[in-house]
Amino acid sequence: MEVIVAENIGFCFGVKKAIDAVYEQVQTGGNIYTYGAITHNEEVVKDLEKKGVRVIESSKELAQIKEGTVIIRAHGVSKDIYEQIRSQNLKCVDATCPFVKRIHDIVEKESATGRQIIVVGNAGHPEVEGTMGWCRTPAIVIESLEEAREFSYQGDKELFLVAQTTYNYNKFQDIVEIFEQKGYNVSVVNTICNATEVRQTEARSIAAKVDMMIVIGGNHSSNTRKLYEICMQECENTYFIQTLDDLHLELPESVRLVGITAGASTPNNIIVEGTVIDVKPDEMVLNIGYKSDGILTRNEYTNEPNVDLTTVAKPGDTMEVKVLKVNDGEGQVLLTYKRLAADRGNK
Repeated sequence: MEVIVAENIGFCFGVKKAIDAVYEQVQTGGNIYTYGAITHNEEVVKDLEKKGVRVIESSKELAQIKEGTVIIRAHGVSKDIYEQIRSQNLKCVDATCPFVKRIHDIVEKESATGRQIIVVGNAGHPEVEGTMGWCRTPAIVIESLEEAREFSYQGDKELFLVAQTTYNYNKFQDIVEIFEQKGYNVSVVNTICNATEVRQTEARSIAAKVDMMIVIGGNHSSNTRKLYEICMQECENTYFIQTLDDLHLELPESVRLVGITAGASTPNNIIVEGTVIDVKPDEMVLNIGYKSDGILTRNEYTNEPNVDLTTVAKPGDTMEVKVLKVNDGEGQVLLTYKRLAADRGNK
């Protein structure tokens, strides 16, 4: 069996920025809060809770805080939440994704000119709710092709369309086409994050040629669910799991090629068991079931600079390693052993 792992997996830029901001604040001590879960990944949220970070979900909960630091999650929040934090004299760390912040700036400006803002996205999603909170006048949310077809606007305002950053790119284009066919006076700004588009395109490509597809991500992650929907369109044997530990499948012999992708809120920590096929003093080569063999260098095996790897492993040995990079530019898979050991608390 061969495995294809998408190159564009792991935390996206915005999510990583937000998570790093929380861990930095933890080091400073004091009361740390995030407005909403910092990311839709339960494993990350649980780890932060262990470090004393508390999640608040509403302005009412925010009002109960007397002192401390409030971190705005990557999804962003409405304008009135910023004002409330300021009025309560709390420290605010704004970890809103820059691509989300751009949408806030756009809708605030365009709604002020009298345009009717339409947000193409998932109603009730934190990013969409936050975006609506920056509009000067009430915004309209369109979630599906069906809603776009049924939409009827009787007002005289020019319509202005933006999209949730993680929305399905192809579906957004279809919705835009529907609005144009209806003859509305409409302006469109594609605010889907480029990383989302790239991730979705790659997932679709992989799913189209594999026997089974695995999508990894948090149960509440909107972008991961969209990846799952896209993969299901190409491969009916698509499975949505939160971690690789959740995968308990007895694969039939007919499954020769498996694809793996992950949402933007998923840590890039795929762990595999490999068999050593070649060892040199400064690196070893492992068969990990991918199309390419994995390379484990001395630097990624241990922090000891002079260890001869031929003294610690031989062909035929098996070991668990973490995938660092699927493609290092030369078609090789880079592995690490020491980082996996550190994660597990080993010396």
